[in-house]
Amino acid sequence: MTLGVLKVTLERSAGLEQAATVFEVPAYENQTVLDVVSWVQQNADPTLSYRFACRVGMCGSCAMMVNGVPRWTCRTHISKVLDGDAVTIGPLRNLPVIKDLVVDMDPFFDKWVAAEGVHHGALTRDDPIEAIDEQSDARVEANAGIECINCSVCYAACDTVTSNADYLGPAALQRAWTLLNDTKDDGRAAILDAVSDKGGCHNCHSMGSCTVYCPNDLDPMSAIAGLKRETAKSFFKMGR
Repeated sequence: MTLGVLKVTLERSAGLEQAATVFEVPAYENQTVLDVVSWVQQNADPTLSYRFACRVGMCGSCAMMVNGVPRWTCRTHISKVLDGDAVTIGPLRNLPVIKDLVVDMDPFFDKWVAAEGVHHGALTRDDPIEAIDEQSDARVEANAGIECINCSVCYAACDTVTSNADYLGPAALQRAWTLLNDTKDDGRAAILDAVSDKGGCHNCHSMGSCTVYCPNDLDPMSAIAGLKRETAKSFFKMGR
C-alpha cells in the first residue's frame, strides 16, 4: 500500500549537459533512497544510469548526493531526508560524471595509489610469519582505518578536494596512515614522501567533513593529523 507521492528531483549530467528532472514516485514504508532511484529507472525512465551492488552497506557503490549531502543511498531511509515530500538526488561531488548518477572513480583510486596506499612487503613466503601485538599503539591506529571500503563519500564531502584538484583526499591519506602504522608494511619512507608532496596531507584545512559524513564512522581527519605530525618529524630529523 502506498503512503502518498514523493517529488524526486534527479540532477542528471552527461558530459557538459546538465539538467534536473522531477519524477513523482509512490511512497512506501521502509523505503530507501536507492529504492526510489530504482523505481524511477524501472517504471519511469529506463535510460537512467546509476550504480549499486550489495544494497546492504558493504560495497559503497550506491553513494550519491542526497539534498547536497553524500550518502550511501541503500542505507538512507527516504523519510530521514525528505524536505516535505521532496528530495533531490545527484551524482557524487568532486568526481567526473559519466552519465546521470554515475561518476568516474578513476581519479579517486589514482590518488589512493599516489599516496602509496599499497602494501609494501619486505618478506617472502619462505620467511616466518611474525606475530603482531594487537594491543600496541601502532596496531590500534592501523585498525582504526581498515574498515574503509573506498565509497568516496568523504572525498565528495571534502571542500579542499573541490578547490584543489591536486589534493589526495581523505580516503587516500587515511589509507597511507593505516600502512604507516602497520608493522608488516616496509614503505614508511615512500609513504611519508608521497603524503608530504604536492597535494599531500598539509593541504588539509581540518574542517572535518570527511569524519562527519563517513558512513562507517571512521575518522580520516585524525589520520591526516597523524600524517602531518609524522611528516613534520621526518622533515626536521633529516634537516631539510
